Amino acid sequence: MVQLSQKVKDLIAKARIMGFVHWQGRVPDEAIAPFQAADDEGRYLTDAELQHLRSLLPPSSGEQFSSIDLAQQLRDCASEIVDEAREQVLTTYPDIVKPGGGLYPSVRAEACWRDFWHFLRCITYGIAAAQGDYTSREGLGYMQQLYQELQVPLDAMVLGLEGIKTASLRRLPDSQHEPLAPYFDHLIERLRAFQDEAS
Repeated sequence: MVQLSQKVKDLIAKARIMGFVHWQGRVPDEAIAPFQAADDEGRYLTDAELQHLRSLLPPSSGEQFSSIDLAQQLRDCASEIVDEAREQVLTTYPDIVKPGGGLYPSVRAEACWRDFWHFLRCITYGIAAAQGDYTSREGLGYMQQLYQELQVPLDAMVLGLEGIKTASLRRLPDSQHEPLAPYFDHLIERLRAFQDEAS
């Protein structure tokens, strides 16, 4: 069992991807509540929550696919999407999970794959609410400190997030690739900023 320092434990408690402050005034408070509850519990939105949100966030006229339906589709494929992203990382960096690699021992690798799952989770929130600015600057600041403290291999994390984008868009209608790509790019850019500041 890996012992975490108090500093790391404190950073874990503060590190968050999601930020709902920008949603106020653009998304009804009643609609923000399910997202906030799901995020606090670190889970995807349930079918019941998504159904409730459909009544609060009706699709724009002429929309062929509702953003909530697309988010639900990604949620339902989350395990497959994360598996594909993981395979891409392991193919590109085959030594990363071996002794001396950035994701060794296995507990580090498992934490990384878990982060991939949470990356996609947060992206689905943004898509469901049609809010492209869904991250918390403060929460990501703590996440950056956490990654630095744990020496997380940022190149592998960015590659994994790009893999999540590719695997996700492959499962969605072609007509949705262009409008949905920015939701993935938003988080990819935030993670790339971690790299830029570390170099």
